[in-house]
Amino acid sequence: MDILKEVAEAVIEGDEDAVPELTRKALEAGIEPLRIINEGLTPGIEVVGDRFAAGEYFLPDLLLGAKAMEAGIAVLEPLLAGVNREFIGRVIMGTVHGDLHSIGKNIVIMMLKSAGFEVIDLGVDVPTDRFIEKIKELKPDIVGISALLTTTVGKQKEIIETLKEEGLRDSVKVMIGGAPINQTWADQIGADGYAEDATTAVKLARRLIGRTA
Repeated sequence: MDILKEVAEAVIEGDEDAVPELTRKALEAGIEPLRIINEGLTPGIEVVGDRFAAGEYFLPDLLLGAKAMEAGIAVLEPLLAGVNREFIGRVIMGTVHGDLHSIGKNIVIMMLKSAGFEVIDLGVDVPTDRFIEKIKELKPDIVGISALLTTTVGKQKEIIETLKEEGLRDSVKVMIGGAPINQTWADQIGADGYAEDATTAVKLARRLIGRTA
């Protein structure tokens, strides 16, 4: 329907005011909330991600698109209570202890959600034992560990080592990210993968659970 194309276009344009308005119009037209997500919001954020990956969009554009989609999701969430959504995998995300950066993590979370993942956000400044506790409790397929400061990247290694000590390492895939992070560091600490941006993170997450990237 045209209204769903309008929703997608508003996400692509990063219009945080238009997206919730159009989402409500779609609801008034009798369109199911999940359909609005799957045929409106998600295609929009996928275009944003593709343009970012191609160098046509930059970080501010990606952030605007994510915020616009989030505004649409906020309208739909109250209507989704009790609705069984099919997720392709469960991911726990958090920024390590001593690090308060969240923008990059939040964009990755939004992109993972749009790709069909259930994502639990532990927030920022998350102690190692909190990661371990939540992995034991929620049994995710993937844990995403973000670190933006050179002084905190060692926490990524600490978490992986603790997973080994707790006998949990083989039960969960570990992906890492953050400005100082690279593939060499990922290999060094035994992470399953490294993503330099949100679109790469989605492809990596899909590959880690055996889905086509």
